[in-house]
Amino acid sequence: MAKLIALYKHPEDAAAFDRYYFSTHVPLAKTLPGLRKYDVSNGGVNTPAGPSAYHLAATLYFDSVTSIQAAFASPEGQKAAADLGNFADGGVELLVFDTKEV
Repeated sequence: MAKLIALYKHPEDAAAFDRYYFSTHVPLAKTLPGLRKYDVSNGGVNTPAGPSAYHLAATLYFDSVTSIQAAFASPEGQKAAADLGNFADGGVELLVFDTKEV
């Protein structure tokens, strides 16, 4: 299993971010070829010591890093990536990695 973690920093308008993210971006992201599962943080994104620099964390699950790369090379992936500029005004960090159980 491989994951793409999107860490969205605090936007200028959190309510507008949430409206756009859930009504527009999530449906786009759900069209990514090879996407197995998609979940997001519910409530604040915190550290053990308290608030973090992030408003929302999203985890997208794929079979492999190669599958993630292929998904973002597709027309659907290019559309989803281009959409980030429409709402993620605080910035976003994207992390991609394979996983293994330990």
